[in-house]
Amino acid sequence: MINRFSMMVRYVNGVLHLEDVDLSLLARKFGTPLYVYTENGIKERIRSLKKAFGSSLYLLAYAMKANSNLGILKIIKNEKCGAEVVSGGELYRAILAGINPKKIVFTGVGKTAEEIELAIKKGIFSIVCESDGELRVIEEVSKKLKKRARVMLRVNPDVSPNTHPYIATGLRNSKFGIPQERAYSLYKLMAESRFVEPIGIHFHIGSQITSPDPFYEASQKIRSLWMKLRDEGIKLKFIDAGGGIGIQYKDGESGLSPEAYASAIREGLKGVDAKIIIEPGRFIVGNNGILIGKVLYVKDNGAKRFLVTDIGMNDLIRPSLYNSYHRILPVIEKKGGSVNKYYDVVGPVCESGDFIARDRELPEINSGEFIAVLDAGAYGFSMASNYNSRPRPAEVIVKGKDYKILRKRENYRSLVKGEVF
Repeated sequence: MINRFSMMVRYVNGVLHLEDVDLSLLARKFGTPLYVYTENGIKERIRSLKKAFGSSLYLLAYAMKANSNLGILKIIKNEKCGAEVVSGGELYRAILAGINPKKIVFTGVGKTAEEIELAIKKGIFSIVCESDGELRVIEEVSKKLKKRARVMLRVNPDVSPNTHPYIATGLRNSKFGIPQERAYSLYKLMAESRFVEPIGIHFHIGSQITSPDPFYEASQKIRSLWMKLRDEGIKLKFIDAGGGIGIQYKDGESGLSPEAYASAIREGLKGVDAKIIIEPGRFIVGNNGILIGKVLYVKDNGAKRFLVTDIGMNDLIRPSLYNSYHRILPVIEKKGGSVNKYYDVVGPVCESGDFIARDRELPEINSGEFIAVLDAGAYGFSMASNYNSRPRPAEVIVKGKDYKILRKRENYRSLVKGEVF
């Protein structure tokens, strides 16, 4: 099933492979920590979403914040998708990768005037406005450029997505979006503006949502606003349902199928003559990336047994930030008779919060062996940092038996580039 873990990961003759590539070979050749992605897995996820929505889908705009590597973006572009960007830097990356500006949606609660100007100059599909103040700036910039801006308002439907509070964005107390009752008056203002063209409604209620119900409820609320605007003579063309479709991170956990996701949105918008836009990120790349690390030491302090690895929280912050779960496998498969033990899998960063897993049952693993942290394709490298002056990992992509480097490993010189002393 498409919603399950990537079927591209498996043991072949006792060695973990991604597609048909030996991960121990990549670890030895490129060093660790090392991010590895599967091209075919990414394409499979994109195509499954397009199939689920069918002709009702106008645009799939990949949420670049999940993973903005140019090599990944090239795949997105070749699959005829657009991009959802949240900064001028992401906009720059998307265009550099060849994504058509007319397929780019610019979201984000704190756009600067300079970013808005860049977006208008590039002729992107739409700016997503998040506040009264931002709308004024969009108008000012458009007037200066003598170029009308295409705008969607991000409406906050006040729906609980039942996810981690850090990634819930559609509640009334969230910093994101405009309350539905306020959105109506702003659409009236935009309809009268010479510098802003209102083209649709945008909503996004959160990330890693594994039930279709919140999508249905939010869509119903947006439908009510659409009908009210239509009755007032404000004719819009698009509804952007954002992203948030959840994936499976561990056994026994259910993700959300593309079919259930698409059905919830379509049913919630029943009777609305709108073209649908979606902004998936995690669903496309999450299960399709692996972080390989090396066990430096096995440490037993009497109370705990630790696997000390070269993967730091600067490389993968999700467990420390969200207490998130990632499956961990030895790259070399343990044969029958291997005794499982409980470990805290930790990194070298000088923080007690630097961990990948706590009290995790794993086969006995020794110093010098490689481990694979699975389902790390989303919010892995894109959230990586140089904390503790640690160079960021290399990134590699595989396709069938082939592989290529997408990003070279940083070195110590990389750490001080741009500094003046």
